[in-house]
Amino acid sequence: MVDSYEQVRERPGDNEEQEKYYSGKESKHTFKSQIIILPDASDIVDIIAGEPGPKSDITLFRENRDNFDPKQKFKGDLGYKGEDLIDTPIKRPRNGKLTTDQKKENTEFASKRVFVEHRIRSIKIFRVVRERFRLKPKKYEQVILTICRLVRLRIGSLILPAEITPVLSV
Repeated sequence: MVDSYEQVRERPGDNEEQEKYYSGKESKHTFKSQIIILPDASDIVDIIAGEPGPKSDITLFRENRDNFDPKQKFKGDLGYKGEDLIDTPIKRPRNGKLTTDQKKENTEFASKRVFVEHRIRSIKIFRVVRERFRLKPKKYEQVILTICRLVRLRIGSLILPAEITPVLSV
């Protein structure tokens, strides 16, 4: 499962750099991050952080897909439409409607893909990710990767069966 999100950042002082980070979608200067998780949301497989906000989801994926097997399939939203390796929902045709079978298929697809949205939410619980990033831009990737490590630690602690949990002795 693959998805991306944008985070607002401070406006860069340099004109060339501020144009690079200005996202028309958000109408602000943003960083873009992409997250890839396992289908059951049991682990974060890969994260790309600190890319310029206007970069499209599909471009971000194409630049970093060399890390995976060329035959590896992914599930994504309509931002990844056109990529052969990513399954996407069926898009409504212009001035048309989806059939009931297509709607049902999209609903089933969304119910499987919702886990990546939940994982992004578990990352955005941290205030430094949820609000405007005010630290130095060079620190962004390091901060996001640290938060992802904390989330992975939390996921791991939630998945452990009761028999394996250690008993604290006094």
